[in-house]
Amino acid sequence: MSASGKIYLVTGGASLIGSHLADALLAAGAREVRLLDNFALGTPDTIGHLLEDKRVKLIRGDILRLGELLEAAQDADGIFALAGFLTIPMFANPSLGVQVNTVGLLNTLEAARFAKVRRVVFSSSVAAYGNAEAEVLTEDAPTVTATLSPVTAVYGVSKLFGESLCRLYAQKYGVEFNALRFASVYGERQHVRAVNANFIAETYERVRQGTRPVIIGDGREVHDYIHVTDIAAGCLAAMVSAQCGLVMNLATGVDSSLTDVVQAVLRICGSALEPEYRPDTRQVRSAGGDHLGFSRAKAEAAIGWVPRISLEEGIRRYIAWRETQPN
Repeated sequence: MSASGKIYLVTGGASLIGSHLADALLAAGAREVRLLDNFALGTPDTIGHLLEDKRVKLIRGDILRLGELLEAAQDADGIFALAGFLTIPMFANPSLGVQVNTVGLLNTLEAARFAKVRRVVFSSSVAAYGNAEAEVLTEDAPTVTATLSPVTAVYGVSKLFGESLCRLYAQKYGVEFNALRFASVYGERQHVRAVNANFIAETYERVRQGTRPVIIGDGREVHDYIHVTDIAAGCLAAMVSAQCGLVMNLATGVDSSLTDVVQAVLRICGSALEPEYRPDTRQVRSAGGDHLGFSRAKAEAAIGWVPRISLEEGIRRYIAWRETQPN
């Protein structure tokens, strides 16, 4: 299957991932890309470069309003369900965050059902594992929430709920889906709603200003940082693949510590600053220890997806973009 000549709806279209996914869809020959966003969290600046393309249709809409989704989904070949609250906005407004991540996806699937959309690609998260531990963490690992912060547990469980909703709509109504568990997404046009991406941004800002970068704890905490263009490629592959009904990790499979991130930023900036270590007083943090080990084997086998951008190259791209932006 191919995206060429197709019509796609992207909820949360004015987001970091939405903007890069639109780039990928247009490059793949999509006939129309509909970007739906209520701009409560997203910003038009993220997609400003897209709006001159006549194939892009910007729709101001809300996934909590089923009627707006139904109208936006008419004649669409596929829906990318990206709209959702991450941990920082979930902590700020738990009530709205839970509604968006549950009822919002329910409405999206209802719209797909009634508009006869072939497939929904759902943006899940590796937060669905909680603090599960394994040498290699595969998609069949059980969820463990015992020692998570409350907001991290709520966020992760909302993604598990979303995956189950997708399965239910596939079983009951024949709506195809693939659910993608994103690792820590970062890159050009990134926002301030993702905890781990924020660490990259904050580290760069401190180094740029000549201030020592800050490392929380002993610096051994690891995350799987994945560049947004790799995520966009994975979303596209999940939409056009013959395989469906799957939950797959979109991760690099590389554990990178907070110290690794800081050292990469210092190298790229040519800085001799020494990091400053501080106690961990974060109210909002994602799951993480000194080992994650996410497997990407399933996504490679099922949809042919392989990440291309290393952490160093991704940070280099982010910094190059950030240097073109207003302070």
